[in-house]
Amino acid sequence: MTTSQVGAAYERAAKENRAALVGYLPAGFPSKAGCIAALTAMVQSGVDVVEVGLPYSDPVLDGPTIQAAADRALANGTRIVDVLATVEAVAATGAATVVMTYWNPVLRYGVDRFARDLAAAGGAGLITPDLTPDSGPDWLEASDAHGLDRIFLAAPSTTDERLRLTADACRGFIYATAVMGVTGARAQTSSLAPTLVARLREVTDLPIGVGLGVSNGDQAAEVGGFADGVIVGSAFVRALLDAPHLEAGVAGCAALAADLAAGVRRR
Repeated sequence: MTTSQVGAAYERAAKENRAALVGYLPAGFPSKAGCIAALTAMVQSGVDVVEVGLPYSDPVLDGPTIQAAADRALANGTRIVDVLATVEAVAATGAATVVMTYWNPVLRYGVDRFARDLAAAGGAGLITPDLTPDSGPDWLEASDAHGLDRIFLAAPSTTDERLRLTADACRGFIYATAVMGVTGARAQTSSLAPTLVARLREVTDLPIGVGLGVSNGDQAAEVGGFADGVIVGSAFVRALLDAPHLEAGVAGCAALAADLAAGVRRR
């Protein structure tokens, strides 16, 4: 088994006495080239780990901001081959790059084929929000075969038994969803997050990234005070949605990444 690229990114951040910054955009949004430009700018401005979203027509866990971005990506004709091309381009920056996807597209593509092609593109692993470890034995096998990290989600409602099961199956980090409900930037971070992180620390030594809600450097500093990673998605999407043109959107993503990167450093 190769060394976890994602784990190494978290280790580098920990050595700097800070949380890792994880940034998300869906592939193909606002265009195929525009997504690569924005993600590259985010890495250059301080993002440690990149999540490339695979646009899906039924994103049940995503809020309206990410749904709007996914709809545009699908309208642009974004397919799995474009997701893999985005991964390849972003991984070339040196950032650990993972795909975040619902499970059905992976099943349709072929689990081992997807793992093989993701690894060939330089991808580090997969975040699977609607797949549990005990319902994905084929993914556990394929991720081992191709040296990929596998990142499952834990929620405040998850039982202690399932937290342990989830943690044991993860590699790279554990994705702690800080709020109940769909994704989206929020005015305040969740009060449930510190408790969930503390519960996870009882069952694992893996890094714990907290997502769903962070939108600025102050919130990143707050979450970085108790978590190993700060995950930001909707705020980056919003920077592109609200921009009058691509160049402004890319600049907005870079400025947001810089603000968040400064936040995790002053936790």
